[in-house]
Amino acid sequence: MATTPKLDRASTSETADSPEKRVWRTSPSAHEALKTHYEANPEQKLVFPHKWDVSRSDIYVENRWQPIFAEMQAAGPLHYIDESPFGPYWAVVGHKAIQHIEALPDIFSSSWEYGGITILDAPKEELDKPKEERFELPMFIAMDRPKHTGQRRTVAPNFTPSGMTEMEPEIRQRTGELLDSLPRGEVFDWVDTVSIELTTGMLALLFDFPWEDRRLLTFWSDWSGDTELATVRELDEFRRGVLFEMAEYFQELWVKKTQEEPAGDLISMMIHSDAMNQMDPMEFMGNLVLLIVGGNDTTRNTMSGIIHSLDLFPDQRKLFEENPDLIPNAVQECLRYQTPLAHMRRTCTEDTEVFGQQIRQGDKVVLWYLGANREESVFEDPHKLDITRDNAKRHIAFGYGIHRCVGARLAELQLRVLLEEMHKRRMRVHVAGDVERVRANFVHGFRKLEVEITEF
Repeated sequence: MATTPKLDRASTSETADSPEKRVWRTSPSAHEALKTHYEANPEQKLVFPHKWDVSRSDIYVENRWQPIFAEMQAAGPLHYIDESPFGPYWAVVGHKAIQHIEALPDIFSSSWEYGGITILDAPKEELDKPKEERFELPMFIAMDRPKHTGQRRTVAPNFTPSGMTEMEPEIRQRTGELLDSLPRGEVFDWVDTVSIELTTGMLALLFDFPWEDRRLLTFWSDWSGDTELATVRELDEFRRGVLFEMAEYFQELWVKKTQEEPAGDLISMMIHSDAMNQMDPMEFMGNLVLLIVGGNDTTRNTMSGIIHSLDLFPDQRKLFEENPDLIPNAVQECLRYQTPLAHMRRTCTEDTEVFGQQIRQGDKVVLWYLGANREESVFEDPHKLDITRDNAKRHIAFGYGIHRCVGARLAELQLRVLLEEMHKRRMRVHVAGDVERVRANFVHGFRKLEVEITEF
């Protein structure tokens, strides 16, 4: 029998009635809150003394991270960063080394109990609290076997090849309708109008989420997935309030679905799963964060990255326009080139040696997928988009091993359909205005991409 996760409503700013009646917070955005905080408190900006500390977000927003990773890779596949705002950590930048570590999940743990999947550690004041009072968000990507296996199996049926076949007509229809609605002869923001709309709509369908409220998913995703935001203690209360609101909304959906017949949406599948129908409130919230950030940020930023990179490499855009058979490989190459999540973190559970380096029990090990997907020894001319690249599929944008992205097939399907529907309409998208990248070391993507549409 499924239980309903009970939330501490005193922790939220308002009392919830139901998702239909409640007015939910939609501002400020996570980006606006962080920007405003640092403008008011410039002395609090993070300091990065180590020259190879690639946890600094400025190198990503300014798109100048490539030489740093290349220098590190020339010196070896992993390096110890002894000082950073996120504490000391091993920076793993080699493609082979990342796969090696990912293939040893018992030695290199993903568990939230050791620190989870991002470079961020829980603040000391949180760790000083009794365990039952800590604000911790277990989620199945941040679990080890066997619990990880059971929870992953619960949601995996949504992302099988047969599931993709069933979803494709609706994805294609929604994508085509959106492309047909885009303005011609004027500049607009591709990120907001296309990337966010398509991926947020997809999430709403997966959750059977009220369509009119789908942009809440974007708002919650941004507040959940920003590692730098979580270093600002002054924003903790607001951020937690946002997460509790998210969980309250989904709690109402959970109650509604317990009274209905089993269905194929993610909430219903959780309810009718032995592995997930007894989740405590924090685990419920953690898995929502995982599914929302995983389903939103990754595909959304690759959809924007595709447009930006095809504009940056007009020879590749010409190939795409002349030969639509290249689209499946183009999707893999764009995932490699963009790499929408820059890193994942593991924690070493025993003293071990990796590629000649001694890693101690308890050490934080950060796998920089972004750097590995541009490693010159693996990908020739790695900083060039090449949609004919023979080994584009060797990218590790979805991770590797038992924690490889459960929704990878769905992401690939959405990206393929987008390119196919653009080609069908002979749509050429030019970057024609502001380009603003995400200021973060975890999510790697675009906040704004102003474009104009012509035809080929």
